[in-house]
Amino acid sequence: MPDTILPPRYPRDFAGHGPTPPDAQWPDGARVAISMVLNFEEGGENSILHGDAASEAFLSDIAGAAMWPGQRHWNMESIYDYGARAGFWRLHRLFTGMGLPLTIYGVATALARAPLQVAAMKDAGWEIASHGLKWVEHKDMPEDEERRQIAEAIRLHTEVVGHPPRGWYTGRCSENTVRLTAETGAFDWIADTYDDDLPYWLRVGDREQLVIPYTLEANDMRFATAPGWVTGRDFGDYLCDTFDELHAEGGRMFTVGLHCRLAGRPGKTAGLRQFLTHARQKGGAWFATRGQIAAHWARVNPPVDRLRPSQMARAEFMQRFGGIYEHSPWVAERAYELELGPAHDTAVGLANALARAFRSASHDERLGVLRAHPDLAGKLAAAKRLTPESTAEQASAGLDALTDEERATFGALNSVYMDRHGFPFIIAVRDHDKPAIMKAMRKRIEQDTDREFATACAQVERIAGLRLKELLP
Repeated sequence: MPDTILPPRYPRDFAGHGPTPPDAQWPDGARVAISMVLNFEEGGENSILHGDAASEAFLSDIAGAAMWPGQRHWNMESIYDYGARAGFWRLHRLFTGMGLPLTIYGVATALARAPLQVAAMKDAGWEIASHGLKWVEHKDMPEDEERRQIAEAIRLHTEVVGHPPRGWYTGRCSENTVRLTAETGAFDWIADTYDDDLPYWLRVGDREQLVIPYTLEANDMRFATAPGWVTGRDFGDYLCDTFDELHAEGGRMFTVGLHCRLAGRPGKTAGLRQFLTHARQKGGAWFATRGQIAAHWARVNPPVDRLRPSQMARAEFMQRFGGIYEHSPWVAERAYELELGPAHDTAVGLANALARAFRSASHDERLGVLRAHPDLAGKLAAAKRLTPESTAEQASAGLDALTDEERATFGALNSVYMDRHGFPFIIAVRDHDKPAIMKAMRKRIEQDTDREFATACAQVERIAGLRLKELLP
C-alpha cells in the first residue's frame, strides 16, 4: 500500500477527554457553566410557501404528524406561528426579567421573516448564532449543495442581523455538516455533536475547531417526542436533577435546548422557570452564552499540538513507533494496518494496538521479541550499546550505577535465567527499584518456562506502554 494511503481508519472518537477531563476553571469558581439555547425556527421550516415540496412534520404538538406533499398544513403552520407570535415573547420576558443571557440558534430565513424578534434579541444583548439557512433535513443533501447553503446562511444572517454569526448549529444535519462548517473557518464554535459534557477541540484539515456539544435530552423537544414530558414540572424536575448532579461533579457544562413553540407555552415555561430559579438559588452556576463559553475555553484550555498516530503516513508512524517493541519494527507495521482511530491517538490506545499485533503473532515471533531485549545491567549496557529507551529505563532504576558486587550478582542471575528459559529476564524497570528487580528475578527463575514466557510477554507490553506515555497523552 502506498505510503500516502492510510489503511482502514475509524472516524468516531470514543476517547474524548478520557477519565480526567481538563479543568474548566469557570469564572468565579462556578461549578457548572449553563448554556441556555433558544431555537428560532419559525418561518424557516418546511412549507410550500418556502419553496419546499411538502409541509413540516417535526417538533410540534401534533402527535404523529406527517408531511403533506404539495399542500400547506394549516394547523402545523399555526403552531409554528405561535412560537414567533407568543412563545418567543413569553421567553423573552422570562430571560430579560431574570437578567440571564441566551444564545439564539437562528435559522437565517426565519430571522429574515422576523424583524421584531431580531431587534428584541439584539436589544437584550443575546448571542445570535446560525441555525442554517432553512430548518430542513440535510442527510440526503449533496455536499456541494450543503456547502452552498452554509455560505448563503452566513450571507443572509449577516444581512439581517448586521454581523456574521460566530457560532453554528444545523440540527437536522448530514455526515458532512461538522466538517463543512469547520472548513469555513468562520466560527468560534460549532455544535452539531452531542458527545460530551465539555467543549473540545476537533482537528479539521490543518486547523483546530472548537466544538461545544449540544443536547437532545435536556431539551423541550421531548414534549413532542417519546419518551417525553407531559407537564412543565416533568421538564423542570429533570433540569434540576441534571444541574444538581453536574454541580456535585464540578467543572461541567450544562446545555438546555428550548423552542419558542414548545417552551414558550405557559405550562412548559413554568417548568423552565422552576429550574432557572433553583439554579440561581443553589449557586455555583455560571449562566453564559456559547460565545462566552467558547472564549473562556480557548483561553484556559487552548488547543495543544500533539501527535495523531491514526492519521500518520506509514513512514512517520514507523519512524516514531517502530522501536517501541525492542528491535522489532514488525509489531508497529502490523499495528498500523489495524482499524486505528482517534482512540488510538493516546498512549493507552496505541499501546493496545501494538499489543494486539504482538499477541496475535506466532510463538516464535514473540520469542524473537523477548530475545531482542538486552540483559539487565549486562554486557550491552557496559558497552553502551543499548537503545536510548533501554538506557534511560535501566538508569531510572539505578542499574547504570551498580557496585561490583551488584554487577556480579546480576550477571550470575542473568546467566541462570537465560539457561533455564532461553530468553533474557525482562521487567518494566520503571516500576521497580534495584532490590525489587533482584527479588523478582530470583522468583521468576524458578517458574516453569511456559508461565515465564507469558510473564515476560506481559512485561514487554508494559514497557511499550510506558514508552508511549512519554510520547502521547
